[in-house]
Parts: sequence; C-alpha cells; structure tokens
Amino acid sequence: MIAIVDYGVGNLFSLASSLKSLGLEVEVTRDADRLCAATHIILPGVGAFADAMDKLTATGLVPVIRSECEKKPLLGICLGMQLLFDRSFEYGEHQGLGLVPGEVCPLADDLKNPALKVPHIGWNALDILPGREQDPLFRYVHPGEYVYYVHSYYAKHCEASTLATSEYSIPVTGAVRNGLVYGTQFHPEKSGDTGLRLLRAFAELA
Repeated sequence: MIAIVDYGVGNLFSLASSLKSLGLEVEVTRDADRLCAATHIILPGVGAFADAMDKLTATGLVPVIRSECEKKPLLGICLGMQLLFDRSFEYGEHQGLGLVPGEVCPLADDLKNPALKVPHIGWNALDILPGREQDPLFRYVHPGEYVYYVHSYYAKHCEASTLATSEYSIPVTGAVRNGLVYGTQFHPEKSGDTGLRLLRAFAELA
C-alpha cells in the first residue's frame, strides 16, 4: 500500500487517481500507524514552504516520516520535495526535514535569462545526469522526456543527490535521491504517460 501524507497541503485527489489508474493500492492518511503499515510513502505539496512545514509538524508525523524513510521508499513531490531539504529561503529562512542535504532558493535570483517568467510553469525535458540513468526511479523513463513543472523556488547545493535537471536558462534540480528518499520538483501526476511510468517505477522500489 502506498500512503499519501495528508497534512492539508496539495492536490491529493489527482495524485491518488494517477496511482489508482496504475492498479496500485493507495491510501490518503495522516495516521501514523497507516504510514508505518505502508510499503511506500508519498509527501505531496503545493504552496509556501513555511506554512507547509508548520502544517506537517502540527500533524505529529515528522518523527514518523524520518523513521519510516529509513525502512521504505519515500517520494516528495514539488513542495513535498523541497520540504526534504535542510532549509528554505522562501520569505525568510525556515528549517526543513533534513532528509536530503541542500537548500531551497528563489529561482528568479539565478536565472540567466531575466525575460523568463517565474513561477516556472510548463513542460521541460528531463536531463538525467550521467551515471544516474540506471537509477530504478528511471526504469521506465528515458532521458529527454518531458515533465510538468510549477514552482518559484528550486533546490541548490545538492549535487551529490541530484538525479536529473531541466534547463530553464540554468539547470533546475528536477529529481533527487538520498538513500530511500526521492524527490521530484516536477509533478509526475501532471506529466502524462511519462509521469505515470515514473510513479510505477517508484511503486516497484523495494
């Protein structure tokens, strides 16, 4: 069973629907026992980092997530991925879960082409880094396939964990991994067949 963490942030319906379309057992929950019973955990998220971190902390699930991700695969999506990092500089400095080394910083400050819009919204090719093509998350995904982004902040100083990037005048961190902890800045559930294949690969991780 794949547990989707319900902490009041994110479009849980579309994510759950995508997973169910693959024939997977899915449960949206904020119950610690259900997270412990799951084989996989997904941490979704949209909105502001500090608000999301406060809401996640209020559920009491942070210690559970930190413990369970040492035993089973965890996938953070969009803001959920950003929460995995040490800290974010979105409207101040805020502490994250510290599951992936790195920081979340404003995208607008680093773009080489100031004409590009922020938030970054749209489809971009996924550039899987050399040596990362064999990661099991990409079992059914090929380099150059397009995925869908919606974000104004992105992960930096996380080179050791970066699996893939997408070009937006700079290489934007698209996917990361640290042990059993994975993250995608893009939305697999909004990325068509490519995203479904990535979700299937995640569900098959042991």
